Amino acid sequence: MQPVSDPPATSSATKDSAPTGTQTLLRGLGVIQAVAGGARDLKEIARQIGTTRSTTHRLASCLVEERYLRVLPQVGYLLGPKLIELGFQAREEVPLAMLARPYLDELSELTGDTVHLAVRDDDEVLYLHKNPGRNGPEMRSRVGHRMPLFRTGIGKALLLDSTESEWQRLYDVSLPVGGKNPLWPAHQEQSWEELRQRMREYVQGGYAFDLEDNEPSIRCVAAPIRDASKQIIAGISIASTVPYMPLEKMADLVPLIKQTAARLSAELGG
Repeated sequence: MQPVSDPPATSSATKDSAPTGTQTLLRGLGVIQAVAGGARDLKEIARQIGTTRSTTHRLASCLVEERYLRVLPQVGYLLGPKLIELGFQAREEVPLAMLARPYLDELSELTGDTVHLAVRDDDEVLYLHKNPGRNGPEMRSRVGHRMPLFRTGIGKALLLDSTESEWQRLYDVSLPVGGKNPLWPAHQEQSWEELRQRMREYVQGGYAFDLEDNEPSIRCVAAPIRDASKQIIAGISIASTVPYMPLEKMADLVPLIKQTAARLSAELGG
């Protein structure tokens, strides 16, 4: 590894001697990307971006001075605090619903089913966006609507990283008063053991289903969205009525919803 006990020297003369224009910009971004990918010394950074050692040194020195990179003794180059600041700013500037809209529209176009975006709010799902489907009757869900987490597919997707004790607590609070669902009086609620087994399967698969858990004839396939910290921050789902959402179709939709969730997660740094 290139010795890094002393940070690269930086000065106005160094900046003046660096390449200028678009090439400099692209090379500077290349340095940042190389460091983000694990390059820790000048030799490896230069190899990845195709520059000479002296040019790489000048670029890295400028980036350290401007706090886009940092350099630590016995470690090497790392991403700097300026990138952390900009990352948080970028996340706050683009509302999640706005960022997700093209992906939700794409799912709607591909499936013809209702598509939701939702987040966890205490013990409930809070719907942020809904694309009504072309298949079947209009669903009751709406933007701003809340539901107990365990009674929806998207809520289950939001809980894939939670502990089993948390699952059980949320299962208990989701049970209808008196044990009967007013939307479906004849419905037999699934037991905690049955739902726990389902959740274990969903954790392994990275998705979740609503199998008429809340109201008759409504099924959905859901997947979680993660941010740069790898934490689940939201979920998306594809939902429809049973005639348009047989179990075979649900299985076929799992790769699609997971791929879309992964693409949206990548937009958030996940």
